[in-house]
Amino acid sequence: MNRIPVTSPASVAVFRRILTHGPLGRVDISRATGLSQAAVTKAVTPLIGAGFVVETDERSTPSIGRPVSPLAVARDRAHIIGVKVTAERTYGVLTDLGATVLARTDELNASAAVDDVVRAVGLVVETLRAASTTTVDGIGIAVSGDVDRESGIVRDSPLLGWRGVPLASILEEALGIPTILENDVRALTTTEVFFGSGRDADSFAVVTIGTGIGCGLYLNGKIVQGTHGVSGEIGHLPLAPSDALCSCGRRGCVEAVASTAAILNDVRAGHDDPSLTIEDAFTLAHADDPIARAAFEQAGGVIGAALAALVNLTGPELVVIAGENVTEYGLYEERLRETFAEHAFGAASDCTIVLRPHVFDDWARGAAACVIEVIASGIAAHG
Repeated sequence: MNRIPVTSPASVAVFRRILTHGPLGRVDISRATGLSQAAVTKAVTPLIGAGFVVETDERSTPSIGRPVSPLAVARDRAHIIGVKVTAERTYGVLTDLGATVLARTDELNASAAVDDVVRAVGLVVETLRAASTTTVDGIGIAVSGDVDRESGIVRDSPLLGWRGVPLASILEEALGIPTILENDVRALTTTEVFFGSGRDADSFAVVTIGTGIGCGLYLNGKIVQGTHGVSGEIGHLPLAPSDALCSCGRRGCVEAVASTAAILNDVRAGHDDPSLTIEDAFTLAHADDPIARAAFEQAGGVIGAALAALVNLTGPELVVIAGENVTEYGLYEERLRETFAEHAFGAASDCTIVLRPHVFDDWARGAAACVIEVIASGIAAHG
């Protein structure tokens, strides 16, 4: 894969700072990284030589010293495709090295079977490759469930019905492009680390609310992968009523009452109307329908307890609540915050909770960010 030249750990630190905060002058980079200006110059010289960093035309005059040309990432130095796989549809974006979306597309999956999804991914990649003005340097694939990034295997994805699928190697062989496979929530977390709310945070969490309940953790400057590829699975904490059946096959999971599918099932059952949609559930709740309100209240309480457990255990300074249905956060926000306050211990209650609505293209952009992370670290991709 096309990666930055790494002559020392300083190369990675300098490039990452320019990527996340640039354009920056050398003095600013020195202050932020703790490196001497001489070390910054030594680290950035090969990055400029390889075309990953450029001196911009924006000249600024610091209070002391000579005018400087801020350093910026050469965004066109790499093109990346990010893909988000769901059971029904596959979404893709083409980005540059700064994660700017240059093109997007999506394909309906014939089914959630592996062969049909691989076919849909192939169509998405073909469309986006045609939109690129240069070679595509890597593909990132975001999938829900237990994903082992190191081996490129989907260990278990209840929403897709997959177990033990070596998706990265299948796609690399089919498409001929280096491919990174990642859990979708960790991919979204990577976007926040490099280009979002987490750029200046030492520790934060991303909690996604939608078809499932997911969580990505960034602690002490590092995304938590988990020894076996599992971490932050708050959707499967046993905090719900013990009779609530989860999509994972277990009972009492947060997801069993707080996912959009679980809320919709409760509203349908309460109204004895299987034709209701999640939009209908939102409408009923806004109209103070007691069945719909109760479903959202229960979801908010369980999510609040899960957030308190998360914050008590890991102590992040920030929790980003994201997902395709966060726009309806107001339906359960009050109950969520009440339960969080009841269970957050001590100073953990000072944790900031912010909203970040997402569409599926954002998940795909997160997959692209995982490839950018590899390019920026110099670590070889899977395969």
